[in-house]
Amino acid sequence: MAEEKRLNVDSEKIKKAALAGVPLSLTTYVLPHEMELYMSDVLSCFLASLGQTHMTDYLVYCLNELATNAKKANTKRIYFLEKGLNITDPADYELGMKTFKKDMLENLPYYLEKQREAGLYIKVIFSARNHNIRLEVRNNSELTLFEYKRIHDKICRAHTYADMNEALDKIVDDTEGAGLGLILMILMLKKIGLTDESYQILVENGETVVRVELPFLDKRSKEFEIVTKDLLYLIEDLPPFPENIIEINRLIADPDSDMAEIAMFINNDVALAADLIKMVNSAAFRPATPIQNVYSAVKMVGLDGLRNLLFSLGTFKLLGENTEEKRQMWVHAYKVAFFAHNIACSYCSNDKAVMADAYVCGLLHDIGKVIFTTTHNEAMRQLIMLTQQRNISLQVIEQMVSGTNHEILGARIAEKWNFPEPIVVSIKYHHSPEEAPEEYKKLAAVIALADLICGYLDGKYTFQNVPHVCKETFSLNNEMQFRSLAEKLNMSFIRAEEK
Repeated sequence: MAEEKRLNVDSEKIKKAALAGVPLSLTTYVLPHEMELYMSDVLSCFLASLGQTHMTDYLVYCLNELATNAKKANTKRIYFLEKGLNITDPADYELGMKTFKKDMLENLPYYLEKQREAGLYIKVIFSARNHNIRLEVRNNSELTLFEYKRIHDKICRAHTYADMNEALDKIVDDTEGAGLGLILMILMLKKIGLTDESYQILVENGETVVRVELPFLDKRSKEFEIVTKDLLYLIEDLPPFPENIIEINRLIADPDSDMAEIAMFINNDVALAADLIKMVNSAAFRPATPIQNVYSAVKMVGLDGLRNLLFSLGTFKLLGENTEEKRQMWVHAYKVAFFAHNIACSYCSNDKAVMADAYVCGLLHDIGKVIFTTTHNEAMRQLIMLTQQRNISLQVIEQMVSGTNHEILGARIAEKWNFPEPIVVSIKYHHSPEEAPEEYKKLAAVIALADLICGYLDGKYTFQNVPHVCKETFSLNNEMQFRSLAEKLNMSFIRAEEK
């Protein structure tokens, strides 16, 4: 038998994206066989890069089933249009489905070319974040209510079967291939951790989205926790938070202190006073008239705002920008802080807590990454040695060093330095705002959106990567609105930097 023709897979590029937590996106219009093979090869490489090869057979089957269903849904739209049938009408739907399969198979090239002309696509997205693998299949034919009910019925039926043999024995449905593929897919995915919350079908901005999210193998999740603890132990010599800032925060917390007393205490530290005045005159705050003294700065930002600014100044003093890599990280952090502050001003003006916390949380969201670059070579050597002794894959360290799961380390460091809870939470959930505690979900969404916009402007992310909680919180209903917001914020940042 002749070997199947396969497209080349750039394994190094896929590995780098997987370890850095950057989503991989593939788009096709007619899903030819070589594209199916290519998608499967990319997914296999993606999972291997994350040490999750146990999922490969299951998720490849899942991918093929969902992509084929998306292609079929697009073809169905063309077929119903050609027949003059309304796909949203139950009677027309039943009539069309009686002949759809036969007619499609007899004239498939014609219908595929028509769906290409109509711009109907299938998009597949792989991503890994917070110990979860996410697979999304999108197509720009909106699922009808009637179709959704049919799919939901098949999913419910899948949960009633004990195994695949029982499903094969009991399913009979002549109109749409028995729905057997979807039911078998659900049964297969249950073996590797699928729960009711792991599988979603929704319509979003003109697309039908099928999303499958599965946890890393328990062993890998535990390995991340072990490596994080080891690294924290090895960097115990990380300097304590500056005592002068701790003392000022004690004064802020003391109900008997007043602004004048706190301002006077800050004035005793010339360098800190200068940094504070510089920060409140920065692009993010844009005071109507330049702030000239500490008392005016304290009065402008308030005690909560002052506390937050002091935490950011203390962090910068400790971690600094003594390497080009760290300098670039802080440049990114300042941009995220600016965006976060402006998003909060535009969308959260009635929420004083979010307004007060947005800037500093944006500035500190990536301190986990900065800590990695601060870690001494000797500490990293010991960390590698410890993981080898525990038989932990080196890929765990590679993922952490390249940025994946840096949120966990950053949140731990913030706790070590006694940062306020809003800062700790925003660091921990800035890549997964939907998981943040309800009290801080809006703040986490602000930081997540600011960070994503930076990535979008750099070409690393697309609108599809924006979490649903961000779209919902900030009424971002389509890519045009998102792009407009990103461009507006970027222009404001550029103008502010030029002043």
